[in-house]
Amino acid sequence: MQLPDLETAPIAVIGLGYVGLPLAFEFAARHDVVGFDIGETRVRELLASHDRTREVPAEWFDAPARRPAFTSDPEALRDCSVFVVTVPTPIDAHRVPDLGTLLSASRTVGRALKSGDLVIYESTVYPGATEDECVPILESESGLRVNVDFAVGYSPERANPGDPEHRIVDIVKVTAGSTPDAAQLVDRLYASIVRAGTHRAPSIRTAEAAKVIENTQRDVNIALVNELAMLFRRLGLDTSKVLAAARTKWNFLPFSPGLVGGHCIGVDPYYLTYKAQAVDHHPEMILAGRRTNDRMGQYVGDRVMKLMTAKRIHVVGGRVLILGVTFKENCPDTRNSQVRSLARSLQAYHAVVDLHDPWADPEGVAAEFGLRPIETPETGNYDAVVLAVPHRDYLEMGAAGVRAFGRDPAVVYDIKSAMPKDASDERL
Repeated sequence: MQLPDLETAPIAVIGLGYVGLPLAFEFAARHDVVGFDIGETRVRELLASHDRTREVPAEWFDAPARRPAFTSDPEALRDCSVFVVTVPTPIDAHRVPDLGTLLSASRTVGRALKSGDLVIYESTVYPGATEDECVPILESESGLRVNVDFAVGYSPERANPGDPEHRIVDIVKVTAGSTPDAAQLVDRLYASIVRAGTHRAPSIRTAEAAKVIENTQRDVNIALVNELAMLFRRLGLDTSKVLAAARTKWNFLPFSPGLVGGHCIGVDPYYLTYKAQAVDHHPEMILAGRRTNDRMGQYVGDRVMKLMTAKRIHVVGGRVLILGVTFKENCPDTRNSQVRSLARSLQAYHAVVDLHDPWADPEGVAAEFGLRPIETPETGNYDAVVLAVPHRDYLEMGAAGVRAFGRDPAVVYDIKSAMPKDASDERL
């Protein structure tokens, strides 16, 4: 089987979100790249040099030598020889993996697939999904046979939205292929753009498993410190001081309590537990960690209400301002944000909740949260202020600026200990 020549092969990146768009630009600096997305609005924005994810520097759009050709037309894929699939893999309402978008992308690629082409998947899945779920669709749509007419690779996305210090080129990339030659080609392709280097896994399943346990490990560790934070509050201990003392030991892992959301840590463990249960293994520790982290929004909401009661502030009808709704700071991504469960918890007490976030898209928040964020919070108008996501905008206004939104008296809750201890009534 003749594989593509990386010196001349046009590359298609399928899915232009937080992962796909920066990747398309990095490839475009060295290769001819087609950036494909089914979202016509998204493509129009990119053609107008607007990136709503804020992951690509504005000046990249002004450099023709590294700008991909953006399109929503599947016909534009037919001249490509390497296809890199970077679409999201969420969970459904029952916390079961939803491969719908991934399988749809596979059908699109399959219709453009030719003999000698290479298809690389970056989307996070459970071990075996690429070869068991995606490859049959590629074969069915193309009429070709894997490892006879075309090859498949896997290189799990490693992106950290909102973090300019850890971009795609700065993070070691795991690679794998369906044949030794394909594995070598996939590795060479990523080595051409990733200055941090690559790690070639022995199989696609190994690479899939490596990706899904990265975030599972983080989830379990954050769940542990979340549980410790709840315990230490009952014991009258300052969690941040306990953790600071423990971190003096060289092998203590530096995790902090907080709300766990987003498209990775709050989702990936369910891909692993789904596969585990399919082979009759009950993943007790992983699911216990998920239960702990999934209830932290409710826990913070309960604590805010109890603190208000302790200050003799009326809970029913009390006005609460939540600062930050995205799943992490300095990032516009609201997917699976646990701030939503926090807001619902407060509303269950019949509090009046206002959301504010200078990074999030108001229309998206309204659709996802059922609440439209306000443009400018009114000073001295709230019975409680919750600093949920410490965007730099809030840190720049300082503790005094955050507290100024509250009345006298008011409760200030600092979920991530972003302000000095004496600036809030409680921290997680």
